[in-house]
Amino acid sequence: MAISPRDRFLTLFDGGIFTEVKVPQPLEDPLKFRDQKRYPDRMKAAQKNTGESEAMLVAEGDIYRTPIVAAAQDFSFMGGSMGMFVGNAFVAAAERAVELGRPLVVFSAAGGARMQEGILSLMQMPRTTVAIQMLREAGLPYVVVLTHPTTGGVTASYAMLGDIQIAEPQALICFAGPRVIEQTIREKLPEGFQRAEYLLDHGMLDRVTDRRALKEELAHLLCMLMGRTPPVKGDLAAPAKS
Repeated sequence: MAISPRDRFLTLFDGGIFTEVKVPQPLEDPLKFRDQKRYPDRMKAAQKNTGESEAMLVAEGDIYRTPIVAAAQDFSFMGGSMGMFVGNAFVAAAERAVELGRPLVVFSAAGGARMQEGILSLMQMPRTTVAIQMLREAGLPYVVVLTHPTTGGVTASYAMLGDIQIAEPQALICFAGPRVIEQTIREKLPEGFQRAEYLLDHGMLDRVTDRRALKEELAHLLCMLMGRTPPVKGDLAAPAKS
């Protein structure tokens, strides 16, 4: 049951209130790529279908009064593919988190790097890794929530570098997909191979958490990592009396 980044943020942030973080725009079509369609035409179709400009949304707000910066990928936008914009968005999120002294939470959902941008999309892997190091040097938590599916170059970079790794139930998490592996090794894979629960059992994840419990769990984990008072479950507190 896929959910868009905007809908996710409406349920994640207190009162559904958040502020979008501006992301620098990359070159529109640096390689002049064309397959069955021109790359700009594919982009326009994805923008029309999703109502979003690109495959990652960055926002800041509070969860149970804990201020955070969050970024989420939209799999319905060209498979959530990681191109230069997604790299820019991730770096912008990390820079904003450092500027505000807040933890960064990233929700991954991707088919991998965006082939229409070739090597430029692959270069986002080291870029995002450097941005994560920037967070660590600032002493700020970086938490990843892996959603279905998270694959390819995204898994091979920022999606598996969190201080805490959480996944939604039954999410497919891998570099190469199970069908490709089966065709390569010519063997049947174990039941549930590359699903969240399998990865948890084999030490690749810290938690598998139902989406309905995710907000509260994130708030508790971030408070522990930031040395803050544990959050109070429920609505926001009433304004202080004057």
